[in-house]
Amino acid sequence: MDFATIIGILGGFGLVIVAVVSGGGLTWFLDGPSAMIVLGGTFGAALINYPLSDLLGVIKVAKNAFQGKKQQADVVINQLVEMSRICRREGLLALQTMIKQTKDPFLIKGIKLIVDGVEPAHVSEILETELDFIGERHRLGAEIFTTLGNFAPAMGLVGTLIGLVQMLQQMNNPGTIGPAMAVALITTFYGVILANLVFLPIAGKLKTRSSQELMLKQLIINGILSIQSGDNPRVLEQKLHSYIAPRERRSKFYHD
Repeated sequence: MDFATIIGILGGFGLVIVAVVSGGGLTWFLDGPSAMIVLGGTFGAALINYPLSDLLGVIKVAKNAFQGKKQQADVVINQLVEMSRICRREGLLALQTMIKQTKDPFLIKGIKLIVDGVEPAHVSEILETELDFIGERHRLGAEIFTTLGNFAPAMGLVGTLIGLVQMLQQMNNPGTIGPAMAVALITTFYGVILANLVFLPIAGKLKTRSSQELMLKQLIINGILSIQSGDNPRVLEQKLHSYIAPRERRSKFYHD
């Protein structure tokens, strides 16, 4: 579980609620029709913009924003260095034993390709193609949340305009103007809150997670190709360390 995401959402909504309660009543900001306009309009517009299958799939993608456990680059580098050692000592076929020691499907696929004797150019092409499509799926998920974040304030404004029209129709009764104006503005409030505390932050987190995952998979591709070409484990380690920050580098061969 990613506690930063949870703390951000709970903290953001919590502080807004505290501010609302301290300035008056929470019930002042609860309005069913306003919520229906914002939520219904936002997701209705998204359905027009994207196929239903993409919107249903985004629920699964959203889980990535709340998952705290991610693959560590230094752990993967150590795995690849160990594979390089085994390969140089026992040959490529010995890497089959390493398949059971990893849970990363992408790394397993790379190992199987080089064990099967696929040409390096084809290995690179296959893995790079898969990497491109992984990036495209991630991009679509983040894009959908960004789109929802753009639609929500707009639908809030639509609700406000509806409320203003209804208010102006009752101008002959001055006592209703204040409450009607308040209800009209609540829809904009809902739209802004949803966009800036839910949709857009999740889109940003998904982009960050995608960038990290794609970098790690590119590291794996280079590691697999280096193993296949017979690079020295020390050279392989130094090559892969260029992908991570100096403070995260843990060498099996060199010690400060």
